[in-house]
Amino acid sequence: MGIVRIEDAMRLARESELDLVEVAPQAKPPVVKLMDYGKFKYENAQKERENRRNQSNALVKEMKLRPKIDDHDYETKKGHVVRFLKGGDKVKITIMFRGREQSRPELGFNLLRRLAGDVEEFGTIEFPPKQEGRNMLMILAPTRKKTQARVEHEKDKERKAAERAADVELEREEQAASRARADEVQKKKKKGPADNMDPDIDL
Repeated sequence: MGIVRIEDAMRLARESELDLVEVAPQAKPPVVKLMDYGKFKYENAQKERENRRNQSNALVKEMKLRPKIDDHDYETKKGHVVRFLKGGDKVKITIMFRGREQSRPELGFNLLRRLAGDVEEFGTIEFPPKQEGRNMLMILAPTRKKTQARVEHEKDKERKAAERAADVELEREEQAASRARADEVQKKKKKGPADNMDPDIDL
């Protein structure tokens, strides 16, 4: 409405049944708005709650490997890393060197690079491989946020529950059909030969 006298602004607020709220006190002249202040506070509180709920609370999981790990153990450890990343958590990978292994840091470096390549669908390198004493470290960050992972996990649970319910219903239908067939067989067995004869046949 442009620059108005404060008395006129207060009168407009009363007539509109709204509040006169100062939004930029340092401006010359100060900037005010006509608004429902109670509603404004409520909406802001709702937004803050939503932001807190959607805030990423990623944890840092740790996975330890040896430079000369065998293929079976590697696949097992890789599966855990994928599970952590899919859950929206970061993963700290630690290669532990012992004895003469410390003179072969390339073994650890190559292993970390191999792991990063194998799980690139679910995570990216946040902290590249780095030697720290007897260990070599690397941190992987998930490609999706914790909240997104949680939503997808809930959807997956709902889908699996629906599939289980459908399987149970199908099994019930099959059992009912099986009982009906068994009852039919029992009825036929109870009938005598005469019951099954055509009455029009001339003996």
